[in-house]
Amino acid sequence: MTKFFLLKAPSQKGKIAIVTGANIGLGYETALGFAKLGAKVILACRNHEKAEEAKRAILRKVPEADLDILLIDLKSLGSVRRFAEKFKEKYAKLDLLVLNAGIMAPPFSKTEDGFESQMAVNYFSHFLLTNLLFPILKKTKDSRIISLSSIAHRNGKIDFENINAEKSYSNWEAYSQSKLACLMFAYELQRRINSAGINAKSVAAHPGLSNTNLAQNSPWISKVLFGPISKIIGQDAKSGALPTLMAALEPSVKGGEYYGPDGFMEAKGNPFKVKSTGLSHNVSIAQKLWQESERLTGQEFIV
Repeated sequence: MTKFFLLKAPSQKGKIAIVTGANIGLGYETALGFAKLGAKVILACRNHEKAEEAKRAILRKVPEADLDILLIDLKSLGSVRRFAEKFKEKYAKLDLLVLNAGIMAPPFSKTEDGFESQMAVNYFSHFLLTNLLFPILKKTKDSRIISLSSIAHRNGKIDFENINAEKSYSNWEAYSQSKLACLMFAYELQRRINSAGINAKSVAAHPGLSNTNLAQNSPWISKVLFGPISKIIGQDAKSGALPTLMAALEPSVKGGEYYGPDGFMEAKGNPFKVKSTGLSHNVSIAQKLWQESERLTGQEFIV
């Protein structure tokens, strides 16, 4: 596969993209990349003021950028549903859905829907969002759904008996579980897309070890350790967003593929197609996770 260069990617003029968590870090860089190529970008953010700041920042770099802000709080399924309704009221197509927003290793908390916060923000809300927007995605030719996973998926397992920390909580185990869930969802969605004969692609990506805002809600010790290490052996958000942008834009990308950096341990480097654990490809667990996700979000997901 040839090396990916953002500005050599095909024009996205006339296309519509949603990026969750677009106001900062990887999400901001992804939205900026789409804007540079002419796409209309929906900044899907929780905080309106921060979204406006991101919009102004993008417009300073790309004065002709076509941007819209729609609020979404991924700690609330109700907010996800309201976002989807507002989007469908305004738009009749969706070319790119980037499930970017996430939190990493925060202290234990549960959402209003009873989910452990990382499973809620990183996975369950994105599962529901994709579900609600899928009727538009499958009508849009060559649409793509990009799920953000992590190197941490390698340490993850789906603990169906403790999926929302009903029995115990480990912040890093919950994070790894959520990122494995994102990856398994991407693969299972593509299998279902293939079975249904739909012209869409579900692709996954990870940013390597990126020095971003992801650890902002982590315990202080995680910030102390993660920040310096990521600066030394990792990469900045601009570089970290490139695997996502490649997954979204590179013409040769196939559904069900996974992209990350090509450096040592995939911590940093140029984006390329990477491998994931055998567990991430376990079809029976993925199908069980899909069914459990439907049950917990209260919405059947028919591809």
